[in-house]
Amino acid sequence: MEPVAPPKTYRVKSFGCQMNVYDGERMAELLGTRGITPALEGEEADLVILNTCHIREKAAEKVYSDIGRMVKAGAQAGKTPLIAVAGCVAQAEGEEIMRRAPAVSIVVGPQAYHRLPEMLDKAVGGERATDTDMPAIAKFDALPARRKRGPAAFLTVQEGCDKFCTYCVVPYTRGAEISRPFAHLIAEAQMLVEAGAKEITLLGQNVNAWAGEDDKGRAAGLAGLIHALARIDGLVRIRYTTSHPNDMDEALIAAHGEVDKLMPYLHLPVQSGSDRVLKAMNRQHTVEGYLRLLEKFRAVRPDIALSGDFIVGFPGETEAEFEDTLRIVDAVRYAHAFSFKYSPRPGTPAATLDGQIAPEVMHERLHRLQERLGHHQFAFNQASVGRTCQVMIERTGREPGQWLGKSPWLQSVWFSGDHAIGDLVDVQLIEAGPNSLQGEPVRIPAELAR
Repeated sequence: MEPVAPPKTYRVKSFGCQMNVYDGERMAELLGTRGITPALEGEEADLVILNTCHIREKAAEKVYSDIGRMVKAGAQAGKTPLIAVAGCVAQAEGEEIMRRAPAVSIVVGPQAYHRLPEMLDKAVGGERATDTDMPAIAKFDALPARRKRGPAAFLTVQEGCDKFCTYCVVPYTRGAEISRPFAHLIAEAQMLVEAGAKEITLLGQNVNAWAGEDDKGRAAGLAGLIHALARIDGLVRIRYTTSHPNDMDEALIAAHGEVDKLMPYLHLPVQSGSDRVLKAMNRQHTVEGYLRLLEKFRAVRPDIALSGDFIVGFPGETEAEFEDTLRIVDAVRYAHAFSFKYSPRPGTPAATLDGQIAPEVMHERLHRLQERLGHHQFAFNQASVGRTCQVMIERTGREPGQWLGKSPWLQSVWFSGDHAIGDLVDVQLIEAGPNSLQGEPVRIPAELAR
């Protein structure tokens, strides 16, 4: 590679989970310390970072397609940006990316992006740079102070996974479970609030596996961290995702009834309604155990909105076992859910299992599952009509004077009025759609707005 001019503008394109969104924000902050600014909308950036996800099928091929499009566009414009590939595809296929895509200057894994400025210096000097080490705590220690992002912010508290579900690449791309220190998290949360955040979502591959010592040296789990965060003045809402059923403890369940700032929403993946399939997935929980957990949450917070993840077409899944999944959907009545067709990930045990399901069968099952999930989501929204709650405005709507925000139950709510982004508005929910609700601002006593 030839030396190039140092980039003045950047664009980070994040794909996949919320942790990738958080990582993308942190990479942007790192570039900001070098005086590199975001490219204006519609303008080409000098540096493009593809912050990738490796969970879904053909993830790597999609990265190569994006690279090819950028190279072609650059050739037509007479200028190709510096290209960096970050995230889980970079971690899994770093050397292959460098071999197949000569236009890529930087490959950096999700635990090494704190070294991005030094790698950029090499790229500007004409040297290609790769770093896929996994020093997770060192990464967080090296990142700059948080800066203003908006009323809602992400805070990664835990990374990695020790569960080794047979379909999942996360243990190989994100590494073993690690928990960030309590004091570091409180300090970062305070910085986010001082920068304007009113809602913080705690992130982790298994966020409820977070463990550490609090400010008095006592052992603490996620519940203890949430209690401490709730004491921060100016922080109004706390959420967390994604949880694993096996890491759920009584203290965290109780926190949903004890901490007013903890929103009545729980994302707890189940993946299948069949115990045999769950065992083949190495999920380490049963359907009955999962349902008991949800009953405990509903006992302490009856209005809680429940969300889940589902995989259809796992190797060997029979029609009867798929029907078991539909039954658990009907039993729980999810307010929201994510559902996917199984896709074999190279290097995972499930990729070599017998009984791979035909694509057309998976497609048909996914369609039926999503219809059932959509039915329950719409029913939850319809049951919310008449409620009065606080909605935090996150962005403008389609029409002048229209605003869009989230209810405590993570529903999208739109309404009109003289407001601003970041406002917490008391709203009566007056009409439900499948994916959102219409609200009408009202004035109610603060103690009733929950």
